[in-house]
Amino acid sequence: MPVSASIGHHDDGCAVVTLTGPITLGSSLSVAESQVRSLINGGAHKIVLDLSRVDYIDSAGLGMLVYIYGSLCSRGGSLRICGVAPRIIALLEMTKMNTLLSVDADVPESLAALKQ
Repeated sequence: MPVSASIGHHDDGCAVVTLTGPITLGSSLSVAESQVRSLINGGAHKIVLDLSRVDYIDSAGLGMLVYIYGSLCSRGGSLRICGVAPRIIALLEMTKMNTLLSVDADVPESLAALKQ
């Protein structure tokens, strides 16, 4: 099953991107990444990535997370991720990505953190 992204807009330039499926190298990853890129280019500066429907991420998926983080930071924005499975948390810790990415339990917690 390819990864797909659905986007919900919230107030104050916040957007929630819900990813579904494995985030792995392939054309569906490119499509999801371009959707997020368009969102950022369209003015969203605070993004929550909801990974509650993702069970696997490979190195290309990690690269996408770093790209989104860097794009937002360079524009003075913020990224939060939430709903992260234990297997993915372990990968983030192993790659030290947990030092860059802020991880929350769920979307409401991430949105609250972005509003502070």
